[in-house]
Amino acid sequence: MASLIKRLVTWWDGQSVGTQLFTKRHGHKVGEDEQGNIYYRNGDDTRRWVIYAGQNDSSRVGPEWYGWLHHTFPKPPTEEPFARKTWEKPHHENLTGTEGAFFREGSLRRADVKPQTDYEAWSPE
Repeated sequence: MASLIKRLVTWWDGQSVGTQLFTKRHGHKVGEDEQGNIYYRNGDDTRRWVIYAGQNDSSRVGPEWYGWLHHTFPKPPTEEPFARKTWEKPHHENLTGTEGAFFREGSLRRADVKPQTDYEAWSPE
């Protein structure tokens, strides 16, 4: 019951009830990526959307699916595989604001850095 109420009033952690109903009525499953996100389109292919596995974060969509979602590629990667260049690195989601975020060497936000004091506090004699 609690998860139903949560889904009625939230949208940022999975699909909303409205999206689930629209997907059941009009959605045709096209494919799934390595992160578990599921991609859909409607009957005449005018709308394309993704149901995220977990928290909704568009940086989790790889370039091949991103291109298909935005009508850059006419066919999804399941029908026409995405040609990668040899110099391309694999896609990673944006980790800003999470535990896995990048911090420069010496940053006080890094776990391995201890604040250093380069002075001695004055104390009256």
